[in-house]
Amino acid sequence: MPAPRKYPDELRERAIRSTGRPIAHVAKDLGIHKEVLRGWVRQAEADYGERDDRFSTVERDELNQLRRENADLKRANEILKAASVFFAQEIDRPRTRPSR
Repeated sequence: MPAPRKYPDELRERAIRSTGRPIAHVAKDLGIHKEVLRGWVRQAEADYGERDDRFSTVERDELNQLRRENADLKRANEILKAASVFFAQEIDRPRTRPSR
């Protein structure tokens, strides 16, 4: 589950649209840290296809989903390996007849 957003989406979008001015000035006017705004701008540029050095939001979400799925599959594979070892030992054990 993602962390809750500290800033409202409206503020984020307004800040990104206002970047015709220097980022430090816009950030000061809006009461946010300039590096927060810089990150928002970079992510918006990646989302619009203007940057190649970072994943878009859609790509990042997909990557996180695939990582979770991969971890689940690795856990399932470990369980299956342990079960196969257990059943192989059961098959190799000599059978004794119950005494009458």
